[in-house]
Amino acid sequence: MEKKDYNPDVLNCIANLSNDEVFTPPELANRVLDLLPQELFSSSETTFLDPFCKSGVFLREIVKRLDKGLSAVIPDRQERIDHILHRQVFGIALTELTSLLSRRTLYCSKRADGAHSVSHFDDEQGNVRYESLKHTWVNGKCRYCGAAQDVYDRGEESEQYAYQFIHTDQPETIFHMTFDVIIGNPPYQLSDGGGTGSSAMPLYHKFVEQAKKLSPRYLCMIIPARWMTGGKGLDAFREQMIADRHIRIMHDFLDASMCFSGVSIEGGVCYFLWNREEQGLCNYTLHQANGVELTSEKFLDEGGCSDIVIRDPNIVSILYKVRQFEEPSFEKLVSTRNPFRITNDISTITTDAHTKRMLLCLQNRKRTTLFLKDSYTITSGTHLLNGYKLFISKADGAAGQIGNPIPARILGKTEMADANTLCTETFLAVGPFQKENEARNVQKYMETKFFRFLVGIRKNKNMTHDTYLYAPLQDFSHPWTDEMLYEKYGLDEQEIAFIESMIRPME
Repeated sequence: MEKKDYNPDVLNCIANLSNDEVFTPPELANRVLDLLPQELFSSSETTFLDPFCKSGVFLREIVKRLDKGLSAVIPDRQERIDHILHRQVFGIALTELTSLLSRRTLYCSKRADGAHSVSHFDDEQGNVRYESLKHTWVNGKCRYCGAAQDVYDRGEESEQYAYQFIHTDQPETIFHMTFDVIIGNPPYQLSDGGGTGSSAMPLYHKFVEQAKKLSPRYLCMIIPARWMTGGKGLDAFREQMIADRHIRIMHDFLDASMCFSGVSIEGGVCYFLWNREEQGLCNYTLHQANGVELTSEKFLDEGGCSDIVIRDPNIVSILYKVRQFEEPSFEKLVSTRNPFRITNDISTITTDAHTKRMLLCLQNRKRTTLFLKDSYTITSGTHLLNGYKLFISKADGAAGQIGNPIPARILGKTEMADANTLCTETFLAVGPFQKENEARNVQKYMETKFFRFLVGIRKNKNMTHDTYLYAPLQDFSHPWTDEMLYEKYGLDEQEIAFIESMIRPME
């Protein structure tokens, strides 16, 4: 049997190490670089900055393209490499460790002034800078990134995560120069002491905003796509991105593993090209989890939606028909987060069945009905105590979103409750309803594919009452079926088939 050589790219291996730092695989870095006008790599004047270096993969791939593109302009190879590394390619590392890794990738030496560096610098950092900074605390938060002082005000031996690029009011002074291209894959989030994943504090938008302050000709970044429909503290950023006509190309991946092997990022990821000199329609490609690609030319506020991005073009015509009815929104029935202000704290929960009120909660990731201690005073959600209501999970990543998976469930099972049953912060409450039959009809409506499709348009992992904004209220004196709803809103065969293909039946 013929022996095959295996020569893996070490940066591909690093990209698969961990979820803590989302390193960029070389293949993905090149797909992002392909967004740029390729003549940039044939100019000896083009300057590039990666302000959040992890492995140095973007800088390495840029150098490879410049090396080829400038071969006729600067024929001598060493002279060409010296020019590229000294005058065209720059980076800012996230940590001391990534600064060493990035220099090793770019210069073949962790020290730019080392004997093995492919181009000699007078100092060890070269053009890959790293400065250990501290957060600037104001009222318990960092004024630059919002990090919590009680979490990150710690000893010198611990990593501060005070990233240099965003912990300054004057990012232009780091290199004292302007850049034609800013490109890279910034940190996505920072723990705020209150949780992980989608409950951690987003950070990537601050890097996008800071990069725009430098006014590059082109800006390319890989960021989570959660901003398109929600995310903690992202409302202003989402509004700016949707209104920004300089975003000319967007690739949106519903499943992040299509970009980062083995990495799960709720809501997927996207990368984009921002062009300072041009405004117009965005060439938008949606990459579905099943490998289907949908490309369209559109503004990001397509469909008259100024507060979210409609990711799938097939959604627009359906949403337009529903909104023509100008009906009140179902969100009016949905509570705010933690409707009764009850946590899963054992100080409020008991197994004593002689108490007045039952309590729906989550224990060991399973729904459980226990009891609320009589000593607990209910101060929030009191209007929900006067009738029937439905409880539904506020976070159900496993239920999926439209396009990932296909078909998706979108929502979990609702739980019917009477006046004496409450819920913890795990759930949202829908209601109240004076008649049990009315509550049952609402429950049936929430199980329809039509309803879950409209909710899915705005869904993130953590759902709030405004996730339900596009679902209209109905006359709940009788039950509703999908067939009745399709007929009411005049959906054609193609639109019905799309909903049926995207949403799976409730178990």
